[in-house]
Amino acid sequence: MATVEVAERLQPPSPVTRALIGIFTLWQRDLLRYWRDRTRIAGGLAQPLLFLMIFGAGLSPWMGTLGGAPVGPDYLQFLYPGIIGMSVLFSSIFSAVSVVWDREFGFLKELLVAPIPRWAIVVGKALGGSTTSMLQGLLLLLLAPFIGVRLQVGTILLLIPLLFLLAFSLSSIGLVIAARMRSTEGFGLVMNFLVTPLLFLSGALYPLNNLPTWLTVLTRIDPVTYGIDAIRRVVLSSAGVPQPVIDQLGVTLFGYPLNPLLDAAIVLALGLFLIVLAARQFARPD
Repeated sequence: MATVEVAERLQPPSPVTRALIGIFTLWQRDLLRYWRDRTRIAGGLAQPLLFLMIFGAGLSPWMGTLGGAPVGPDYLQFLYPGIIGMSVLFSSIFSAVSVVWDREFGFLKELLVAPIPRWAIVVGKALGGSTTSMLQGLLLLLLAPFIGVRLQVGTILLLIPLLFLLAFSLSSIGLVIAARMRSTEGFGLVMNFLVTPLLFLSGALYPLNNLPTWLTVLTRIDPVTYGIDAIRRVVLSSAGVPQPVIDQLGVTLFGYPLNPLLDAAIVLALGLFLIVLAARQFARPD
């Protein structure tokens, strides 16, 4: 009987167990690297703060009240959710650079020959980048009292999954590109070319209503648009902005205003599609 018990304990874990262990290990590795790199945390906060001070403080006196109503938000309150989304955007996209570093230093080759499926590597990296980017965005919630936004506990609990879903989709975009990159220089060049239109077409810095038709189409293709719209609707609702004003400043699709749930569903669908695409990229021979 004892021999049988020892043999059962020595049996290799099942494929599902190996995949889960691999996902958790990669997620934990990225989280520890983020926590130990205080310069990365500080640098991730510096750029959003500059945007708030330059765009927010500089343009707010000229913009007045948005939404055409005295009870509408000022430009600084409108910009604040966009800056949170911008922080998640930069952190998520560039978190995939770790894949390129791992390839250059040989760690990725060890992962690819490890007894775990390659899709588990992709999911682990995506979850790691999503978690660190979500935390980076949550740090900006500390600025809410200075912006004039009152965040309640329920609001924060709503923002956490929204930030995570946005970060997950954007991390998946980074992984799709990083899967075929051989140098950090090439990855940085492609990312800089990609991030700028994603940011400026997302509505982070200005409302997306009354735009030319061709520009409206581009903003609706941008996945960041729906993530920032969901964050903005939750934040402005918590700030006491009436729902008609929020709908006027928010994103519409085929003439109908969206809501945080629909925005989240669109971002989630895109994230799942991209993670499958990234897994297919990693499954090809390196």
